[in-house]
Amino acid sequence: MTKRWYIVQAYSNFENKVAESIREQSKQRHLEHLFEEVMVPKEQVIEVRRGRKVNSERKFFPGYVLVKMDLSDEAYHLIKNTPKVTGFLGTDNKPFPISEVEALRILHQVQEGVDRPKPSISSKWASRCACRMARLPHSMEQSRKSTMPARASRSR
Repeated sequence: MTKRWYIVQAYSNFENKVAESIREQSKQRHLEHLFEEVMVPKEQVIEVRRGRKVNSERKFFPGYVLVKMDLSDEAYHLIKNTPKVTGFLGTDNKPFPISEVEALRILHQVQEGVDRPKPSISSKWASRCACRMARLPHSMEQSRKSTMPARASRSR
């Protein structure tokens, strides 16, 4: 049987631990021939924190791990019994593989994110700036109205 890409659902922020656990368990149970690749799709991002540029990683699909494997009963049970795994993408009893085109698109995104890191703005500062900019015209208008002298009416 050929190896295909499957998506494993994991607890959020535990994707790397799940991927490492799958790799370790497959070696311990001598099932590494069933697994070709286990990966968490992520990209490199350059963030500005406190005035410094910091390299960090951002996950494309938080809560998901991609596994290229030959789906057998042993591989299925190994993944289902891994801690912090909630299941596969697909129906309850039968995992559904993703197409090869979709897998190549995801791999291309990951490779592009590694080759060319994207700049990012810290969400804390972005939300503060956005809030201030949204309030700025209204507050300026209010201050202008309050400081402007009332017009004297002319009678002719």
